[in-house]
Amino acid sequence: MDLLLNFPLWSAIAAIFFAQFVKVPIHFIATRKVNWALLTSTGGMPSSHSAAVTALSTGVALETGLDSPVFAISAVFAIITMFDATGVRRQAGEQAIVLNQLMSDFNHFVEEAKVWQKKGEQEKRKELKELLGHKPIEVFFGGLTGILLTLFLHYIIS
Repeated sequence: MDLLLNFPLWSAIAAIFFAQFVKVPIHFIATRKVNWALLTSTGGMPSSHSAAVTALSTGVALETGLDSPVFAISAVFAIITMFDATGVRRQAGEQAIVLNQLMSDFNHFVEEAKVWQKKGEQEKRKELKELLGHKPIEVFFGGLTGILLTLFLHYIIS
């Protein structure tokens, strides 16, 4: 039952849920539209990946100290995860945007050229996922979310 008392683990899980949940009101403020799909989607503000890994590292630091090998492992893991979120995953999302536009343009051309009738809803294509990665500001606020939430949880639990 030590798993139930693992503070770094539970702070990371709490940070994921908090970051995912807060995306909905942030999106509403920015667009005046409620999008509940953001609760389970990747990308967006704040980065739940960054929140999770920084919460994990902060929890490990509080439990084992900044000089522990476990903290070093968690810190490097956090850095790699956050770098990947702004690098490879972000570029994949940018490419998905271009591919979706190309597919849209091609489909429009085909419809005009052949005067095809519109397909039913069940036949429509599913677009590539464009929100794969994060902008650096999203990663920054995700990381800040993880650290602050973990410090808050540690304060109320201790």
